[in-house]
Amino acid sequence: MIGAKDVHHIQTQVFGRRGPWGRERRTWMSEGTKSDPWELTTPPGTSSYTMYKDDEVAPPVLVCQVGSTTLTYQYRAIADLHSWLVEQGDWVLLGASDEKKSPAPDTVEAWGRSSDNPVGGWYGLRNGYRGRFAMYLPPLLEALGLAEVTHDPRNNSMRATCDVFTLNSWVVAGSCSTGAPGVVQESRRSGD
Repeated sequence: MIGAKDVHHIQTQVFGRRGPWGRERRTWMSEGTKSDPWELTTPPGTSSYTMYKDDEVAPPVLVCQVGSTTLTYQYRAIADLHSWLVEQGDWVLLGASDEKKSPAPDTVEAWGRSSDNPVGGWYGLRNGYRGRFAMYLPPLLEALGLAEVTHDPRNNSMRATCDVFTLNSWVVAGSCSTGAPGVVQESRRSGD
């Protein structure tokens, strides 16, 4: 489970005490559990929502609560998206769209449902609500210190922000500054 200490360590390691735009970052973050979910805002800043990791199902899922609507995504989407962003080596348009709409090519949304991604298709799990991957996952990666996200009214982008770190049982390695491919794998540290 991603803990507040892990998140604070990553944020300090990647950004120092300030975020990528010089703003002061929060030094404490929720645990990302059902009782203490991550509180997030969409990239344009128009909606607030919560996300948490549900460990009661196998494999674990991310539960995204937007008002009365519940969306679910594969938990591995965090690590997979970060790895893909490292491979891209630059800003990538989000291109968020609903499940029934075709996403713009070469966007985070297109990758999140592509047969070429690590899961061979949709990261979204709830039929009819599998889209909007690029609306709800990027702010989580930003809050975890894994990505920068623009916050304009439209046409937002994101990019990976770090080189190497360990996030509880997730080991993420890559060279974001050179655009070299990254490696994302799950490995248990001794004592976990």
